[in-house]
Amino acid sequence: MYTLFYNARFFTGIGLVEGKELLIRDDRIEGFADPGSVSADARRIDCGGNLVVSGLIDLQIAGGGGYLFSSHPTPGALDTIIRSIVSTGTTGFLLALPTNSREVYTAAFRTVSGCAHPAVMGLHMEGPFISNARRGAHVPELIMMPTPENVSSLLDEAGSTIRMMTVAPEICTPEVIALLRERGVTVAAGHSNATFREAMAGFEMGIETTTHLFNAMSPLHHRDPGLPGAAFLSGTACASIIADGIHVDYATVNIARKIMRERLFLISDAVEENDRGAYRHVKRSDRYTLPDGTLSGAKLTMLDAVRNSIDRAGIEKYEAFRMATLYPARLIRASDRGMIEPGARADLVIIDNELNLKGVCLNGITEFKE
Repeated sequence: MYTLFYNARFFTGIGLVEGKELLIRDDRIEGFADPGSVSADARRIDCGGNLVVSGLIDLQIAGGGGYLFSSHPTPGALDTIIRSIVSTGTTGFLLALPTNSREVYTAAFRTVSGCAHPAVMGLHMEGPFISNARRGAHVPELIMMPTPENVSSLLDEAGSTIRMMTVAPEICTPEVIALLRERGVTVAAGHSNATFREAMAGFEMGIETTTHLFNAMSPLHHRDPGLPGAAFLSGTACASIIADGIHVDYATVNIARKIMRERLFLISDAVEENDRGAYRHVKRSDRYTLPDGTLSGAKLTMLDAVRNSIDRAGIEKYEAFRMATLYPARLIRASDRGMIEPGARADLVIIDNELNLKGVCLNGITEFKE
């Protein structure tokens, strides 16, 4: 079945294409065609003169639709979470699973391994191998010191569901990092009190990225640049950042982008209001907190993050879209996501001039917003 997107400007992830039509076959992109050159029996989607970009990718989101996944690691809750997240323009995501009990991990592994929905790319294990000193909202009693034995045990049970894991580099041996990488896990430094030297050593061991830059980590200080300074100077390490103006000031987002360029990408770090399990999130007007007021998660979609990056942080429009599509896809080696090119997944979003979401195409099936 062929589908044709027309009357649109297309941002491919590299550049802007105008005066062309985009041809999709089933769930894959075939390429661009001249207007009128494709058979008239193709299903035609009028994009209303709007911008079409690759579907947004969120490598750290903890829930949606009223469910926090770590407190509701069930197939029914996951179905609701998926619908909620996809409806905001995010067509691929990693479910963030914070430091938790083995029982919760077991249930989450079982649920995600049994989920065939194309938007679910796996789990981002945010813990349990993190620093107690920089735990943020994480439960201190459940934090663990990593060993080859307990890391292997977790990976064996998880199967292929873990796509990313956040660890504190100062407590990880080279053997632990190598084990994670050998099992196909993208390793991130975060919830860490690492000194600059410890963080640089972690990147040299094979840690590839940094989780929510500036939050829950050693600070950038003139006497010890800490984990942020190491991320800046590593030359290869990437970093995620929360562009809500609360976790990180917008000027700091811009500074980080100027230094890191294509190594910086956006995440939502969004949670849901929750009153059960290990994580009790209280919904505020612009954020989530623990009952004691500790900042615990963002009230943000990926499209919000893109919009904030453009309107508030002063980042160029198409670079902001790359930070939410191409760059996260590249980091986790999702070669068929994050770009509009032949062979890529037919996951697209339609955006108007005010950066409002007008439609979502997932797996070649398009739904328009009211």
